[in-house]
Amino acid sequence: MATIYRGRLAPSPTGYLHIGHARTFWTAQERAAAASGTLVLRNEDLDPARSRKEFVEAMMEDLRWFGFQWEEGPDCGGPFAPYAQSQRRQLHRAGFEALRAKGWVYPCHCSRQDVRSALQAPHAGEEEPIYPGTCRPVAGHAPKPAGVRPPNWRLRVPEGEVIEFEDGRCGKQRYVAGRDFGDFVVWRHDDVPSYQLAVVLDDAAMRITEVVRGEDLLLSTARQLLLYRALEYAAPAFYHCPLVTDESGRRLAKRAAAASLRTLRAQGLTPQAIREDWR
Repeated sequence: MATIYRGRLAPSPTGYLHIGHARTFWTAQERAAAASGTLVLRNEDLDPARSRKEFVEAMMEDLRWFGFQWEEGPDCGGPFAPYAQSQRRQLHRAGFEALRAKGWVYPCHCSRQDVRSALQAPHAGEEEPIYPGTCRPVAGHAPKPAGVRPPNWRLRVPEGEVIEFEDGRCGKQRYVAGRDFGDFVVWRHDDVPSYQLAVVLDDAAMRITEVVRGEDLLLSTARQLLLYRALEYAAPAFYHCPLVTDESGRRLAKRAAAASLRTLRAQGLTPQAIREDWR
């Protein structure tokens, strides 16, 4: 029996949506429609410090104004509720415990920028440095003494292993574990899962068959494929879209207020006019 297509929109309520989000999400919606599939909206409010209620409300309003329609989500429910990551902690914890039981993760007592940013999706040019293995257990050597606070937990990547996948737009991709990325955080010391772990667990639980997102997350796909394998889940297909950039060629960020959907709407632009510029 053919697999029913399930795609998703997964915005984070840490700022206002901009035209870069809209373009990628529109591609996701079009691909779901072309496959006569289901489109899921998931509120990725994983970061308790940066996610704000007003951004959730603005996100829903802006998506509807732009013409997005989803069959499952925080506002309409569905068979895989809840559709907000902050409410899915029990599932995330169970996934982490499964990794720990299989020996895939180890405690890390380092305090680093990549630990602080582990809740966010990394972007090209903003990748964390490759972890030097300070706390990685080595046979015959005692582990680093525990610190005062609880540890962060890192996935032990298989150094030297080639991770390959076929992207729906970018074609064949190839990364080497330990060279292109190192051991990465999957669970933080403040009892919050990382972006990498949460998105894999939620996409698997919601039976997403294709992940459509920006091409700045290609390297994240390599990390996530290791998590799919470690958790013994079937991985979805991937389609990475081109990025919308500003006048200097930099990726649009949520702090770029001039490109936010609500600013463009206030200027009198219509969703149809914005989409016309993409062609």
